[in-house]
Amino acid sequence: MKEDLFAYMDAINGQLTKAASNIWQNPEKALEEVYACDLQIAMLEKAGFKINRNIPGMSTAFVAEFGQGSPVLGVLGEYDALPGLSQQVSGSYNPIKEQENGHGCGHNLLGVAGIGAVLAIRELLEQDGFNGTVRYYGCPAEETLTGKVIMAKEGVFNDLDACLTWHPASMNTVLRSSFLAMQSALFKFSGISSHAAAAPEMGRSALEAVELMNVGANYLREHIIDKARINYTITKGGGPPNIIPANAESWYYVRAPEKRQIEDIFQRLVKISQGAALMTETGVEHEVIAGCYNVLGNNILGDLLHENMKTVGAPRFTDADRTFARELVKSFPEGQQEKVIAGYFGSKELEGEILHADIVQNDDEKEVMPGSTDVGDVSWIVPLAQFTAATWPIGTAAHSWQATAASGSGIGFTAMLFSAKVIAGTLYDLLGDKKHLLNKIKSEFKIKTSGQAYQPLVTKTR
Repeated sequence: MKEDLFAYMDAINGQLTKAASNIWQNPEKALEEVYACDLQIAMLEKAGFKINRNIPGMSTAFVAEFGQGSPVLGVLGEYDALPGLSQQVSGSYNPIKEQENGHGCGHNLLGVAGIGAVLAIRELLEQDGFNGTVRYYGCPAEETLTGKVIMAKEGVFNDLDACLTWHPASMNTVLRSSFLAMQSALFKFSGISSHAAAAPEMGRSALEAVELMNVGANYLREHIIDKARINYTITKGGGPPNIIPANAESWYYVRAPEKRQIEDIFQRLVKISQGAALMTETGVEHEVIAGCYNVLGNNILGDLLHENMKTVGAPRFTDADRTFARELVKSFPEGQQEKVIAGYFGSKELEGEILHADIVQNDDEKEVMPGSTDVGDVSWIVPLAQFTAATWPIGTAAHSWQATAASGSGIGFTAMLFSAKVIAGTLYDLLGDKKHLLNKIKSEFKIKTSGQAYQPLVTKTR
């Protein structure tokens, strides 16, 4: 029975909480997640999962598998932290160590919840009458939008029948909205150095080329769709002012609701870089360092997640959790809670609440979240659905010290157990599939992709 899976996860909750806490206490940036990767592999190996770490260019990626035959179901996990977000479990800003890493996006919880779910399903697959294969994907470098992209290039998702994931947030809801597709690239200009006062005519400034490219990008912004974004920084600008810079570099992000829009805008940006080089008699090369698709939701699979969220019931927070949540909310700038709720397309009725204690369906199917995620690439390969769980107080901004604090507290651990049960319950339904949902899920996916073959926007890590 499904209830037996939930009871099993209650029994191993201490083990899951310890793992998530240990990852929280040892935060590692993208592609450096050695501790988290090894810890999760050890948990899964002990339970009899087969581990594949042979993913070129991704030493902290792995795939863990249990069972045999169809259906083949996947669960995505992440475990990278963010630089500069070190924080104690405290209601005021109090870093463990200044400028060090911290789990300000709750990835210490995200992956461990997935492990809890597949460990429960392993118990199910060992019983008579249930066939199928379950996989947990250890995905590094979500914050740099490269982990799942490189894994997708290696084909590790290609034979899945369906895939599930979740993400920490401040509401319990299925995410039916998309996220922006994104392409990130470095533009490297090379010129000729010279004395800026004694022989300026001999020099060709790479920095001037960078500046002219930005002028061109500013004019381009007027001629792109409203929901697209072009952001940049100058990463190398030269040395002392009396030396004409021979080398300079800028870093651009291009975001848009769909991949095809990204490709068009990016090619126009490349032409602007070439024009800047021509005007300054410098050379230019560009290097694509990250890129991901928009997220393609699956309504039938999302409905199944929602039903299991209702079956499990909202996270059951303690009085201590609620007290800590109030402390964190007091630290929010004025108007933040309203902005965050609106950003997730939530109801205004949530304003003033502290912890979300309900399961809601937001009207967000046709919306696009302002951020990006490499989950999008997986969603164009296999039917995928995802949800958020109330891991932080309502109105908490992701990538904040408040999110780090909540992700290491009882609030986060409670949401993690809830998420593990939701994923396990949905996997249970797909393995039994008495309503033949997988065929309907795949049909929806086929219609939405319209035969578009997946091609990664980036093919290597830096």
